[in-house]
Order: sequence, then C-alpha cells, then structure tokens
Amino acid sequence: MTIDSDRPMDILDAACPSRDVFVDLADKWALLMLASMRERGAQRYSELQRSLGGISRKMLSQTLRTLERDGLVLRSVDPEVLPPLVLYGLTDLGSEIAEETRALCSWTEKRAASVHAARVAYDQRHASDQGV
Repeated sequence: MTIDSDRPMDILDAACPSRDVFVDLADKWALLMLASMRERGAQRYSELQRSLGGISRKMLSQTLRTLERDGLVLRSVDPEVLPPLVLYGLTDLGSEIAEETRALCSWTEKRAASVHAARVAYDQRHASDQGV
C-alpha cells in the first residue's frame, strides 16, 4: 500500500491507512505485550508468555508477527547458543509507542476500581431489562 503524503491522516476514516495501524495497536494483547517489553526489556517467547498471563501460544505468535510486521518488535536470534537464543524486543518505533501507552496503563491501574463499580451499578440498573 502506498500512502499519499498529501492526504491528511484521519483515524476515524475507515479508508485511511492510519486506521489499520490503530487497529493493530488497539488489540489488548498488543498493548500488554508492548507494556511488558517496555518494563522488562527483550524477552524469550516463554518469558513473554508468562509475563502476559493468560495468552495462548497461538495468540502470542500471531501478535508477535503483527507487531514485527508493523516494525514495532524485533525478533533476534543468537545462533552461537544451543539451542539458539531467540529474543523479542522493541524497535525504536516500538519503544516510542510503548512509552506513549504508559499513561493509558497508569490510568487503568489507578481507575480500575471506579470502572468496576460503574459496571456493577450499570448491571444493577439494567437487571430487569435482561429478565433477571
């Protein structure tokens, strides 16, 4: 895909090339993976899987491939070690977006209790709508 540099980017426009980049980044596993690599640095596949807790091997592989394709994650192999040491780490571009997501992560940790309380209140208000 060739991007027209004269065309302004608009993430809300479904035809804008920035939209598919945003969709890749907005994936929960992608955000968690970026946060893990930001905090812990480059990691082996199994280390990354443990740090994310709950991700399947299939989803881990798929998300790593997507982030590598987008230029955010670099897969490096050290063939001098047996078995070869494979590490996944952030590129400069990946470090930049991982840093940008720090505020979202911080807000989420700080406000999770408020969001959960809002959910409970909502569910109680709408319980009769669901025939409960």
